[in-house]
Amino acid sequence: MAYDGYGQEEEILGKAYDARLARRLTRYLKPYRLRIGLAILVLMIAKVAELAGPYITMIAIDRYITTRNLSGLSGMIGLYIAVLALQFVMEYIEVYTTQWVGQKVMFDLRMKIFSHIEHLGLSFFDKNPVGRLVTRTTSDVAALNELFTAGVVAVFGDIIMLMGIIGVMFYLNWQLALVNMVVVPIIFVATLIFRSKVRESFRRVRSRIAKLNSFLQEHVTGMWVVQSFVAEKKTFEKFDAINADLRDNHLKSVFYFAVFFPVVEILGAVSLALIIWYGGGQILLGALTFGALVAFIQYAERFFQPIRDLSEKYNILQQAMASSERIFRLLDTKTDVVDSQIPRSFPHVRGAIRFENVSFAYNENEWVLKDINIDIKPGERIAIVGATGAGKTSIISLLLRFYNFQKGDIKLDGVSIKELPLKEYRRHIGLVLQDIFVFSGDIARNVRLGNENISDEAVVDVLRAVGAEQFVGSLEGGINHQIRERGSNLSVGQRQLLAFARALAFDPRILVLDEATSSVDTQTEIVIQRALQRLLAGRTSIVIAHRLSTIKNSDRIIVMHKGQIKEEGSHAQLLTLGGIYHRLYQLQYKDQEIESRVVS
Repeated sequence: MAYDGYGQEEEILGKAYDARLARRLTRYLKPYRLRIGLAILVLMIAKVAELAGPYITMIAIDRYITTRNLSGLSGMIGLYIAVLALQFVMEYIEVYTTQWVGQKVMFDLRMKIFSHIEHLGLSFFDKNPVGRLVTRTTSDVAALNELFTAGVVAVFGDIIMLMGIIGVMFYLNWQLALVNMVVVPIIFVATLIFRSKVRESFRRVRSRIAKLNSFLQEHVTGMWVVQSFVAEKKTFEKFDAINADLRDNHLKSVFYFAVFFPVVEILGAVSLALIIWYGGGQILLGALTFGALVAFIQYAERFFQPIRDLSEKYNILQQAMASSERIFRLLDTKTDVVDSQIPRSFPHVRGAIRFENVSFAYNENEWVLKDINIDIKPGERIAIVGATGAGKTSIISLLLRFYNFQKGDIKLDGVSIKELPLKEYRRHIGLVLQDIFVFSGDIARNVRLGNENISDEAVVDVLRAVGAEQFVGSLEGGINHQIRERGSNLSVGQRQLLAFARALAFDPRILVLDEATSSVDTQTEIVIQRALQRLLAGRTSIVIAHRLSTIKNSDRIIVMHKGQIKEEGSHAQLLTLGGIYHRLYQLQYKDQEIESRVVS
């Protein structure tokens, strides 16, 4: 499978119809099979009513118009109106029912996809752009909706209509019916060519849409970088190229439709001319009535409509098969982080954590952690330091089971974390990262994250505990203040205070801080450090920090270097050792000393 420059897979052209995929799709239709059956039934009635129209016209002409029987003609007109009314009601029910089913299936599919995405491991998101996942949940699901609403049921109607027209034509006059069929082989060849061209064109369009979505998501999210580096022009040029590529491929598909449908119309006109030529001769010879010729003309006009519709349904089917293949490929993706088949229960957590010879690699044989051994006692406060890329955050990722380690084991209270139920296990760990993600909505929602057991009073308490009460109190609405997307109306420091409150609101037994105070000012950091002294008491805590001044009071400091533990001890012990930690401390101390001189 090939990939383009934006991480989007160039999709392999699949079958126009895949029975395996079709069977999987029908599972989503099963809950609504009664409504689908109703839609097919009323559609059949509507098509029979439509077929009756030209036949009624024939009777009206031959029996009443040519004989000047006005009373009988009034009856036929009333019958014709009744048939049209029946057709209208049946088509209304069919359209409403199929659209209702389509919306229900779309809802079910979107819920299924989002639920599946929520449970995938982080390694999946490392390899799949957000734009692609958005496309799967929106555009691809919408393509399936078109199949359910304008495809599955409508195909039955088109087939019934086509077979019915052919049957009535041969019933009325088989010679004239054969004349009408002269152009069918040409239409068949044109349809085959159209299908092959549209199939390839559609594949390209879907690939370009995914690429466009990915580009938009990435660059709109990073717009502050684009603008700060005055890269608007270059970014616009890239977007212009992607957008133009999408437009050109769309226009190619439009070209094929613009050629095919006029061809069908021209062939229909040729067929109509042949009917008038041959049927007119039959009337002159007395072998055909004028009413029958009028009916034939009406049937001929209707004959090509289902052919055009079936060709369009093929395109819908092709889109649906391609979309369903992508959707089911996503749904079939297995997460690499799963619960044990026989999970262990743990009603009480003390907070003892033990890393035993743990080695880990994001990519095969590219080890970022090597033989890590850490023994953390309940309630102990541990700090992990080291240069960028030393493996500090990877340790945290393994502890929370965002990734699976390849060697060794990690134990909580003596039990391997792979044996513990994942959701229950993570509930006992509070995590505060350097890059804080804030959801749109009010402040209270961002603290409780859907846990309605956390009351407004509890939200206020944790905000007060982390020193966020003052800034929240200054906002309009307090804890009900509305936060914009990604917290754009809050400062970085305010977002980090919310993250502290969020972690503490769940009262975790283990607290993990990954560069959690790196983006706050000195005054805010002092407030947080005071709060942490109280809040960390009695909890097992792991703190990752670049500022060594913030972790002086840790019970133990672990020094990482190139994926290995090089030093371990208290602040004073490591300074006395004169190793890596001592050098890091000296560098930071000198930087602070130079900075203070510059300020003075």
